[in-house]
Amino acid sequence: MTVDERSPLIGGEKKSPRSLLTPESRLLFAGFIISIALSFTQIPILYAFRLMECEDFYSRQGVLAAYEDRCNRNEIDSGTAAQVSLLGLTTTFCGVLNLFVAGWQIKRWGPKMALILQTGFPALRMATQIVAVALGGKKGIIIIQSTQFIGVLGGQAGYLLVLNTAVGEVAEPAKRTGVFGQLQGCVMLGTSIGYLLGGLIGDIYGIRRPFDVAFFLFAIACLYAGTIAPYIDPATLSDQTSSKPKGIGAIFGPLRVLAPARLRLQDGTVTKHFGVLFLAMGVFLGVLATGYAPLLIQMYATAAFHFRPSDNGYLMSVNSLIRGLFLIFVFPSMISAGRRWFSGPDSQECRGAKPVNEASLPTHPEDFDPPQGILPELEPLKPPETIAAGAGCAFDLFFLRWSLVVDGLVTAYTAFATRSWHIYLAGFLLPLASGSAPASKGVITEMCPSSRRTDALQAMTLVESVAMLSTMGLFGFIFSAFSEVGKAYLTFYCNAAVALAAVCVLLLSRFPPAGSSMDISEDVQDGALTAHEDAVAGHHEN
Repeated sequence: MTVDERSPLIGGEKKSPRSLLTPESRLLFAGFIISIALSFTQIPILYAFRLMECEDFYSRQGVLAAYEDRCNRNEIDSGTAAQVSLLGLTTTFCGVLNLFVAGWQIKRWGPKMALILQTGFPALRMATQIVAVALGGKKGIIIIQSTQFIGVLGGQAGYLLVLNTAVGEVAEPAKRTGVFGQLQGCVMLGTSIGYLLGGLIGDIYGIRRPFDVAFFLFAIACLYAGTIAPYIDPATLSDQTSSKPKGIGAIFGPLRVLAPARLRLQDGTVTKHFGVLFLAMGVFLGVLATGYAPLLIQMYATAAFHFRPSDNGYLMSVNSLIRGLFLIFVFPSMISAGRRWFSGPDSQECRGAKPVNEASLPTHPEDFDPPQGILPELEPLKPPETIAAGAGCAFDLFFLRWSLVVDGLVTAYTAFATRSWHIYLAGFLLPLASGSAPASKGVITEMCPSSRRTDALQAMTLVESVAMLSTMGLFGFIFSAFSEVGKAYLTFYCNAAVALAAVCVLLLSRFPPAGSSMDISEDVQDGALTAHEDAVAGHHEN
């Protein structure tokens, strides 16, 4: 087997420059174009709900109010907040179910077909929402809320899981966390464009036009997924090497990754490892604190500073643009530099593989990671991961904690906004705390055995989705309640408090001690570990 520029470092040799047509770049571009389609109606739908709620309010009052600011009422602001929160609640709830559907699609047909399905069904949902916006009023609200159930079959949660799974398979292990960040950065750049153009088109051509454009964008994204995205054979996914339960157990299989694991230390002592569990709990609280922040800023800016769709479009566009540039260009360098700082100049990079030294070279087939199922004529197979795991990956966890600290402080600052430019400043500062999501994915893929990588990513995405489901309900209710009394800014303090609580929980999460081995067998007996499935967690404490 020959090694090209896409293969990992072997024997200290340097790689040639990356091609623009590598599997990673094609997946990153897929995330970019799909995110444009998904974000195109995020600003207009907020304003559409406000208009439909306004129409419904005056129809119930039995009066016609034709003056320009007729929708500028606390009752309408509160009703709009409730409807938007319900929309986010149903969307995220369906997104949780969508994760299981997408996970099944990945294992059944592979990431390529799963990506086609995850972009095709949102196109159908968008076509239905076009009808809803045209009807307006209470009927339009009901139809839009109902269309969210199409998200069970295809939606944002599912397509992100598909792309993260594919990236985890094709990316070099040492750069996996950085590529996760670049993927999210591409998503943010696409979101930035979608926010900007969606708001502008809504202002210029009417609130319905962005929905028309979004439908055609989803059609283009579906075509791209079917023709350009790399093919990965589902039989060669990294989690196919371990035994899998049947029936209901197969559906909820990824949740097993979050359970405390049996760990054998270097001295032979068998203990429990709670690092993944505390990681999941901390990430849950982190998303609970930060997940509602972009929508909260828009709602607050609309109610307090009378932002129009184009104003919110500029705000969210700048926010997403800075976040995307940070994740694509700054985040990978920060991770690499931070790992060198943690582990020293002579330490090995983080690799999700068994450590190899002079005394323990891989000699059996099960010691190697499974080959990646990329089409051989396009992407040669990567050699087995045989680089020893290092201590530097502990920086990923360190970065995750401090990014939430900064996020909480900036969110609290927003409560002091008294002018519209203060809101723009908050939108500029918040992206500088980005990176918690890709860092958490990098941490969990290092804490878990490589044969559980797909399940680990699905479990972390599930935790994030459940947290989004919770934050939409919790903070949507809090914002609505504070809006009723004219103190909506207090919601920002609640966000910041939860972010700091997330940091406290993450302080309890630790990598397994260096040289320890983790049991991943399904039917393990007390005191016995399945040797051929040991996943060495050679990481040092930070």
